[in-house]
Amino acid sequence: MASPRAYWKGSLKLSLVSCPVLLYPASTSAEKTRFHMINKETGNRLKQQMVDSETGDVVESEQKGRGYELKKGEYVAIEKEELEAVQIDSNHTIDIDSFVPRDEIDKRYLNNPYYIAPDGKSGADAFAVIRDAMKDQDRVALARIVLTNREHILAIEPLGKGLLGTTLRFPYELRDEADYFGDIKSPKISKDMIELASHILDSKAAHFDPSKFKDEYETALKSLVKRKAAGKPVKAAEPEEKPDNVISLMDALKQSLKGKGSAKRGRHAPTRRAAPGRSAKKAHRSAARARKAR
Repeated sequence: MASPRAYWKGSLKLSLVSCPVLLYPASTSAEKTRFHMINKETGNRLKQQMVDSETGDVVESEQKGRGYELKKGEYVAIEKEELEAVQIDSNHTIDIDSFVPRDEIDKRYLNNPYYIAPDGKSGADAFAVIRDAMKDQDRVALARIVLTNREHILAIEPLGKGLLGTTLRFPYELRDEADYFGDIKSPKISKDMIELASHILDSKAAHFDPSKFKDEYETALKSLVKRKAAGKPVKAAEPEEKPDNVISLMDALKQSLKGKGSAKRGRHAPTRRAAPGRSAKKAHRSAARARKAR
């Protein structure tokens, strides 16, 4: 089996200590089912072309350039030489600036993961020293790296015998949560409902195990392609029926705790709405039983 090809090659530097390293993408989308645009009459693949938005003429490669839109329809052209003048000199070095506690890193900043491995035997000792020192302190290194002519902040932490480097987003790349959560109401929820919901959470407690993740849509796509390639008919799935009745939140919580509401994903068992007084008494008894069971 051929060894994987490195995405980036350079040095990892901590003060005066440095070692040659290789960077490999830790994720891949190569296994995902992808489709190409084709001519349905000939079966041939279609080729995209750049077209002038005003004249409609096809633009050849030597005519293509970069431009920044100042206002609608008005661009300032940026030449290749001008871009090169502002490019950061990467010198192929991952410069560690600081070490921060792991739990201080906001998960929204995490972007793309990379494996960092020593390049050859010459820097193996320095690599191990940096890695094991981070293990001992349980801290994450924040470093700077240039990838595809752009500078990134890289969070580095130990992973097995190597290191995991994750590029971080800059603050201007994140949207403010207040723009999305600001209008969320704060209704008064009864303690009984919270206790019932807590019991549901306890019944579904588990450990993080990505080996159990199943991409059902990808599986269905592969099956579709296989059947079409074999000339077999493809039958559309029957639309899932949605219940007409309105179910109260308290009834939904109680049914979920019994396991009735989760028999099939996306479906709720039909329920008759009880009279208000009777429902409140039943909810009180259910909550009392739950407290005694704890």
